[in-house]
Amino acid sequence: MLPRLLARPLPNHFLTSIRSLSSIRPTFSNLSLVPPSAKPRPFLCTLPQLKYVAPSIINPKYFSTNPTEDEPIFDPEDGMTSVPSTVTVPDVWPVVPIIAVNRHPVFPKFIKIIEVNDRNMMEIVRRKVKLNQPYCGIFVKKNDENADEVVQDMDDLYPTGTFAQIVELQDLGSRLRMVLMAHRRIKLTEHVKELPVPPRVPKEGDTPALIKMEPPPDPEVISVADETMGNNGDRVFLAETENVKHDPFETSEEVKAMTQEVIKTIRDIIALNPLYRDSLQQMLQFGQRVVDNPVYLSDLGAALTGGETTELMAVIEEKDVPNRLMLSLNLLKKEYELSKLQQKIGKEVEEKVKVTQRKYMLGEQLKVIKKELGMEKDDTETIIEKYMKRLEELTVPEAAKTVIDEEINKLRFLDAHSSEFSVTRNYLDWLTVIPWGIASEENLDLQKARTVLDDDHYGLDDVKKRILEFIAVSQLKGSVQGKIICLAGPPGVGKTSIAKSIANSLNRNFFRFSVGGLSDVAELKGHRRTYIGAMPGKAVQALKKTKSENPLILIDEIDKMGRGYQGDPSAALLEMLDPEQNNGFMDHYLDVPVDLSKVLFLCTANVLDTIPDPLRDRMEIINISGYVAEEKLAIAEKYLIPQVEELTGLNKSHINLSAEGLNTLIKFYCRESGVRSLRKQIEKIYRKVAYKVVHDKEDGISINEENLSDYVGKPIFTSEKMYPDTPAGVALGLAWTSMGGSTLYIETLGQKVKEAGSGGALEITGNLGDVMKESIKIAGTFARVFLEKKEDANSYFADHKFHLHVPEGATPKDGPSAGVTIVTALLSLACDKPIKKDLAMTGELSLRGKVLPVGGIKEKVIAAKRAGVTTVILPADNRKDFDDLSDLIKSDVEVHFAENYDEVYKIAFSEE
Repeated sequence: MLPRLLARPLPNHFLTSIRSLSSIRPTFSNLSLVPPSAKPRPFLCTLPQLKYVAPSIINPKYFSTNPTEDEPIFDPEDGMTSVPSTVTVPDVWPVVPIIAVNRHPVFPKFIKIIEVNDRNMMEIVRRKVKLNQPYCGIFVKKNDENADEVVQDMDDLYPTGTFAQIVELQDLGSRLRMVLMAHRRIKLTEHVKELPVPPRVPKEGDTPALIKMEPPPDPEVISVADETMGNNGDRVFLAETENVKHDPFETSEEVKAMTQEVIKTIRDIIALNPLYRDSLQQMLQFGQRVVDNPVYLSDLGAALTGGETTELMAVIEEKDVPNRLMLSLNLLKKEYELSKLQQKIGKEVEEKVKVTQRKYMLGEQLKVIKKELGMEKDDTETIIEKYMKRLEELTVPEAAKTVIDEEINKLRFLDAHSSEFSVTRNYLDWLTVIPWGIASEENLDLQKARTVLDDDHYGLDDVKKRILEFIAVSQLKGSVQGKIICLAGPPGVGKTSIAKSIANSLNRNFFRFSVGGLSDVAELKGHRRTYIGAMPGKAVQALKKTKSENPLILIDEIDKMGRGYQGDPSAALLEMLDPEQNNGFMDHYLDVPVDLSKVLFLCTANVLDTIPDPLRDRMEIINISGYVAEEKLAIAEKYLIPQVEELTGLNKSHINLSAEGLNTLIKFYCRESGVRSLRKQIEKIYRKVAYKVVHDKEDGISINEENLSDYVGKPIFTSEKMYPDTPAGVALGLAWTSMGGSTLYIETLGQKVKEAGSGGALEITGNLGDVMKESIKIAGTFARVFLEKKEDANSYFADHKFHLHVPEGATPKDGPSAGVTIVTALLSLACDKPIKKDLAMTGELSLRGKVLPVGGIKEKVIAAKRAGVTTVILPADNRKDFDDLSDLIKSDVEVHFAENYDEVYKIAFSEE
């Protein structure tokens, strides 16, 4: 029955279009469909006696036109009474109220439940029922978005609709609910205007009564143009209609075939979607001849589908029965394809749900079985047991042990699915993976450590000696210790790679992280646990990764740290790199003291000027200078060429790079302090040779200074000397840069002034810094005074104005170490006497002529040797720095130490 049918989830179009005859009260159980041949006499039918339920006593229970599963349309317990249905319906009933519906038309022999809220239409329907004229016309609005119950114009409706009988009426006061049963097709012909009757006001004491009416007279049409109607006169309440009859047709073989195909398609749809089965059975149980009648079968097929409004109206309006049957068949085929797709999707979803549900059920059963057998405990207990097992192997400090115990107790009472459980679990994970009390066994064998360091790196004696001293102290002390060392030097000299060798020589685990450009303190000291995705800082992460308390941590590019709104990372490093404080380092995430005193910190930097003084004070700085040509040659032969051979797959039988070729490569292509560029050039040579070996099948290729340019191109450097023989007014100085040492020419030129004695002006060019400009001013003053003492008659400074230039103007230059060089250039110009050949000098000059010490002695001496300089003048206070240099650097160069400029003058302008 209909309540049971509507309790199932039917498609929306099904609920609104298909209302079977079985939904009528038992009063109509003997009703049968009228065959098309039965034509009762017009106006001689017995009209029904209707029961009208007054609004004041009607059951106010709300019945929706789109019921849900819990809200049936009809309930036998309602106070609603059925209206007796007519036995026959008049064949002609021209004037009917117009019920406008959206989207889905009502086909003949189908039922639709409609609610009316328009008060004028409600009064018309009430009056028609009272007059025993329970008929109306159901027409579909052309615009599906039109929500008006009463349209403004007949053009808003499709002209063809259906004539329907009001088989049941429920008056809910503010709205009417009608059960309409469609009988035949009709067509709109003319708009009929009728004045609505004011609504009846119920009086006290009214009781429900059965209103018995005599058969009505012929319908009268009252056309009234009453001003009180307002806009109601323009709207379509009533209309005159005429019956639409289908064209005569013969039951041909084609019609029979289409009929059978319609029936087959309906059967296929029912097989795919069982929801249609009950509805179809209820629709056919009173009229067995429907399946044999193409007229009704076409309507049945179209009503079963959820087609578009235009497609359904094409079936309504079509008069040719075979064409109507074909339109209905097309709609059924579309519905069939839709049902197949729906079934396919449903099966796929059902399979996925089954698999997931099956896995879940099996997993839950497996958990219960394991728990019963004692093979597995609760998730929380398993996690806690894992933490306790980790702690058994650790020597946890008391402060950390207290925190761990508290967190474990808290974890027992937390729900495993809560966010706090995840935070606590992550916190305990970190607390229990830190290697409390675990240290790697350190190598205390000096000879073994020396061998490891020498095998990996050539030179770098200062670094190697410091590491061996560290091992010796640890051996005497008998315990593992930490230290903070900073390796400073130009790029490519092996600062980072020596750190790995140191870790191997000490048998310590190695961890590296770079702080170049770092601006967030949390990267070093961790995030607070309140943040999502919080993690400890790099120091704690190093302990976790190395699994020891005494790793070697390399902090790379410490001179390039940034500073942002998150704080100053260099200030955060003060605690980490302070030997007096890092035994109780506090990470923001862990919030328990962590001992970093056994960690060996190695830092690398190119320049020390950008490192803050408090941080620099905490580190032991070891300067790593560049390599001389001899050292580069040894490094290339011992380390670089074997590495490149392994990288390219070549060997000695394929290529022979001679020592002369390497020397030429070093001298004219790779003059930088490090060996990174040298490695790149060697790789370039080997790649070209590899191509020749594979493509040209060559072998035994020899590379020397004659054919080197064929592989690496023209020389980058021809000579560092601008002047083979230094002219008067030019002096060669020595400078230090972050890339190592370099030579620096000072050029001066005098221009005679018109008036004698008005000279002395000095113009400066060469992209010089403020410190160097001050050095030039001091040098200019000192040169005048010094020349006056040496040659009283020389008036060159008084009669000339001067221009001082430092070549390579695109390169910024600054620093005080060019003082003696500038004075020497000016005196050479004034005396018109060139300085000694192949002489270079460095040193800061005071206003009284004192030669002050400078830095970068090793780099400057290396630069002088690279430029072919044989004599170097250094400040006397730098003697100790020169003595510390290796014999390889000190050889082939004559060094003079000067305390004041008089000594410099004697050496620079000596005849020898």
